[in-house]
Amino acid sequence: QVQLVESGGGLVQAGGSLRLSCAASGRTFSDYAMGWFRQVPGKEREFVLGISRSGGSTVYADSVKGRFTISRDNAKNTVHLQMNSLKPEDTAIYYCAARRATFSSTMFRTYDYWGRGTQVTVSS
Repeated sequence: QVQLVESGGGLVQAGGSLRLSCAASGRTFSDYAMGWFRQVPGKEREFVLGISRSGGSTVYADSVKGRFTISRDNAKNTVHLQMNSLKPEDTAIYYCAARRATFSSTMFRTYDYWGRGTQVTVSS
């Protein structure tokens, strides 16, 4: 089992920044590729960014390229999502996810473990 706990969400004005963190425990963190997803009510969970288990490979959704970055610290069992130039359409619950694989995936069904999510609200 891997436990994931997100933090750092909140309310921010458009154009602002937030940094989300995900703390992992339970298994060897470096065995898992990580992903960030987001979801709004009535819509399917949407891939945002992913990072390989070494941190050497990242994947971004087109909607966040140039604004969001993902990083991980395997020594501290954490993964971070830096969000800049936030837009109202970024408003969602953001979830951290782990999959026992070398590389991340854009498909949420391929992830094994999920956090409970953290709310991000961007006001216009």
